[in-house]
Amino acid sequence: MAGEESDERGSFPERPATPREGKPAQKKPHYHGHRERLRGRFREVGAEPLSDYELLELLLFRTIPRADTKVPAKALLKRFGSFAEVLGAPEHLLREVPGVGEAAAFDLKVVAAAASRMAKGGIAGRQILASWAQVIDYCRAVMAFEPREQFRILFLDKKNTLIADEVQQSGTVDHTPVYPREVVRRALELSATAIILAHNHPSGDPAPSRADIEMTKTVIAAAQPLGITVHDHIIIGRNGHASLKGMQLI
Repeated sequence: MAGEESDERGSFPERPATPREGKPAQKKPHYHGHRERLRGRFREVGAEPLSDYELLELLLFRTIPRADTKVPAKALLKRFGSFAEVLGAPEHLLREVPGVGEAAAFDLKVVAAAASRMAKGGIAGRQILASWAQVIDYCRAVMAFEPREQFRILFLDKKNTLIADEVQQSGTVDHTPVYPREVVRRALELSATAIILAHNHPSGDPAPSRADIEMTKTVIAAAQPLGITVHDHIIIGRNGHASLKGMQLI
């Protein structure tokens, strides 16, 4: 009998475990495969073929780990206009975009700061007048998308090598007060023999105003008797830049 009982048990093999009825197996979210594909494209071909929203997605992957990043990436571009304008936007405005939290907004500003530092590396320790394209690139990186006017001075030594780069004044959306005596005083403190003036137009149009031209001439008049040369005044806008010297306005 014991053998028969054993045979009976052996004739009914256990059923393999199956998911409980009514609870289908969970699928991976659709964006998981998308993330791997996008990372793979970046590794294979670099950033150039990627669209702006795809590059933004790559930046958002780390701080938005469990959601579709395509939606906030496109929302950022719709709100601010371009990849550069997204990075240049104030942090509090970035946080207003749906799907972009505090961590993601902070990370975007870190990337913007890194880009500015990288651009500054192109002019540090070099003769500025021989690296003019890098000067423009740097000024655009740090000023083009600022929401308020910012007056910046590049201080140079007798070899036209950068000594210091300082923001002297920040103003409103369409005006920054500039004090020529303060410009000259700071140049003397740094033993600078030449300076380059730069400021941005938040409107996007870099065309110099009459006030810009007159202010530049006033700075030149204050600096020249003390042996300080004003090489140029560069105006930066989202749509390009203007050089007062290149336009023969100074």
